[in-house]
Amino acid sequence: MQFSFGRNTATSLGLLAVLLWGTVVGLIRSVSESFGPVGGAALIYTVGSIFLVVLLGFPRLRTFPRSYLVVGSVLFVAYEICLSLSLGFAANRGQAIELGIVNYLWPCFTVVLAMLINGQRASAWVVPGILLSLGGIVWVVGGSGGLSWERTVANVSSNPLSYGLAFSGAIIWALYCNVTRRFADGKNGVALFFMLTAAALWAKYLLGGEPALTFTGPATLELCVTGGAMAAGYALWNVGILKGNLTLLATASYFTPVFSTFFAAVWLSTHLTASFWQGVAMVTAGSLICWAATRGKAARNG
Repeated sequence: MQFSFGRNTATSLGLLAVLLWGTVVGLIRSVSESFGPVGGAALIYTVGSIFLVVLLGFPRLRTFPRSYLVVGSVLFVAYEICLSLSLGFAANRGQAIELGIVNYLWPCFTVVLAMLINGQRASAWVVPGILLSLGGIVWVVGGSGGLSWERTVANVSSNPLSYGLAFSGAIIWALYCNVTRRFADGKNGVALFFMLTAAALWAKYLLGGEPALTFTGPATLELCVTGGAMAAGYALWNVGILKGNLTLLATASYFTPVFSTFFAAVWLSTHLTASFWQGVAMVTAGSLICWAATRGKAARNG
């Protein structure tokens, strides 16, 4: 399905994608409470796959570079599973929102890996940017007392699976962003990758002795909204970065943690402390500093 968009329209669609992505943490957690962590995630990516096929058409595999299909598939599927299951296995809603912030370490990791993999140059500001983001995570996970390594370790130890998945997901997505930039050749395999993610999650659901799925009207509607929001986010972002104002979109995307936290707190009826918001601000500021440190810096091999 082909559409023609002007620059301003494409930029607006890209900004809408940022807002849609900001709803993901709250929506995924809510769906997982209705259908279980694994079953809920499998349903979300199944619905998302259907939406993506409608929006983007069925992927034509012959047009994709083989390296992109293999590497992109593995990294994308691994990331989406890490994200969805980390939120689903969170001990409570407040912890799920914390894990969403841990996931937003990926912009800083993307810059670091761009320097290591793609020879991206950066100014010395990248170091305080990374430290500020990491400090923000410790601030968020440390609880209402603010910066405390001991409390952070205690909180992580209370649910190492979820925190490990969220942190691993941040690294995997940063790797995906760098590797696929080399291999994708302008192609967008997100519809295929959603299908593969759904298949992997259904395999885990069927082989893992998960509880039976129970559908209710509100839960089914929420599932459709979640799958639709994720699919539309990816589809609209692709339009934005291809035809819109990339600088504006990149800047706006770094504020996703703020909107995501606000939406999740409202959607999940969860009160967040002032120190939590301070940590969110630190992660966001650190990511922006990392991005600014690479602005106008050409890659050594580019």
